[in-house]
Amino acid sequence: MADTSDEPVPEGRASNEQRMGDADALMWSIEKDPMLRSTITTILVLDQPLDHARLTDKLERASRAIPRLRQRVMANTFSIAPPRWENDPNFDLRYHLRFVAAPGAGTLADVLAIASAEAMSGFDLARPLWQALAVEAMADGRSAVIVKLHHTITDGVGAVELGMQLFDLESFPGPPGPVPDAPPVHVMSQRERVLDAWVHEQRQGLELAAQLIPATAGLLAQLAVSPTETLRRVGEVVGSFGRLLAPANRPLSPIMTGRSISVDLDVLSVPLTDAKAAAKAAGSRLNDFFLAGVIGGLRRYHDEHGARPEWLRMGMPINTRSAQPGSGAANQFVPTRFLVPVQIEDPAERMQALRQLVAEQRAEPALGLVDAATLITRRLPKAAQIGVLGGILRTVDFATSNVPGVPLPLFLAGAQMEAQYPFGPRSGAAVNVTLLSYLDGLFIGVNTDPAAIPDPARFTACLRDGFDEVLKVA
Repeated sequence: MADTSDEPVPEGRASNEQRMGDADALMWSIEKDPMLRSTITTILVLDQPLDHARLTDKLERASRAIPRLRQRVMANTFSIAPPRWENDPNFDLRYHLRFVAAPGAGTLADVLAIASAEAMSGFDLARPLWQALAVEAMADGRSAVIVKLHHTITDGVGAVELGMQLFDLESFPGPPGPVPDAPPVHVMSQRERVLDAWVHEQRQGLELAAQLIPATAGLLAQLAVSPTETLRRVGEVVGSFGRLLAPANRPLSPIMTGRSISVDLDVLSVPLTDAKAAAKAAGSRLNDFFLAGVIGGLRRYHDEHGARPEWLRMGMPINTRSAQPGSGAANQFVPTRFLVPVQIEDPAERMQALRQLVAEQRAEPALGLVDAATLITRRLPKAAQIGVLGGILRTVDFATSNVPGVPLPLFLAGAQMEAQYPFGPRSGAAVNVTLLSYLDGLFIGVNTDPAAIPDPARFTACLRDGFDEVLKVA
């Protein structure tokens, strides 16, 4: 059977790719080292108890409309082609959706304890890479849903797009209509897998040649006309790659040095209007406010532990999506890591400095060539992939991500969502701090490694102080 990634998508279904891209395949491959896992976790807080039947029906429909929700990952040991996404012949929604009663007093802290344990556990690789745990009987009649999915399915922005196929814009939107047909299932034979992989690699090689040959010819033509300018531009790209992939022996933080596969989750929230006012007062943007608050919290945490690093290494994804809506839920980002100053005490000055640094990262000439570099890296032996990328990722002190959410009230199975807390993967860093906007709030998820941060409550308190400090700029 040939690769079917170009086949038309049935009406009513989200777009589909049958094979992982090179970047996703690399992300999948390096998880041979469990410290480099790429699990995304989200907590939805809802204003009332969940209707079991409505929630089950909603996810059953979603699994038929969103291909990834019914697809497992199938790799071919006889090929260097990326793994395929294939419909699970044994898909069972009862595995992916479960209901539990909230422990203790049913507070958000109790839900966070459950979510931390969920985030630590790996996926069953024989099944689709997502799970939803509905937590009932919370205090004040609330409920929550803990959603866990693998980063190869989507990134933060894509997850918001997927979520819009799950949520309603009103509590009772009317009859949902007939349930869509389940997607067809075909389990490939080994012969079909080898042939399919060969077709994919052949096509990818032709596509790469189609890109490289004109680019090389253009470069030679430019070199003949303007050798000095052309060599200068080539030097800029080489230097840019050097900055993106610069080797490092250890994290820069003198205290957040340990790494493990354990997880502690905590949350913060900030009023959106106040955050925008603070950013505007400093001539900056919301992302600058967010980063300035995180770094202010890191400075306080290090101060409390008798350390004053001048710089820390931050990992941050740069979204490469089109500005047009509906650009797709698949991963569309470029990972970056760069040094950020820690000891700028004035929060307005800190926001301005961070705005300049992020702008410089977005303008790096090598960003446009990351896909080609990923294609080459993916063909290295897995041990080499883990050695190269693991060495880079484990030297990141902290990771951040800013995900624009939805400004409208959302409903799930009749219950209104009050808050949504995102937790990005650490992937070797000591902590990941992720922001998601919703309605008039900024909801911040804090994913810490207890081997690096043994006092997570104190760390979150420092982050809260850091954001309060930046809010005062307004």
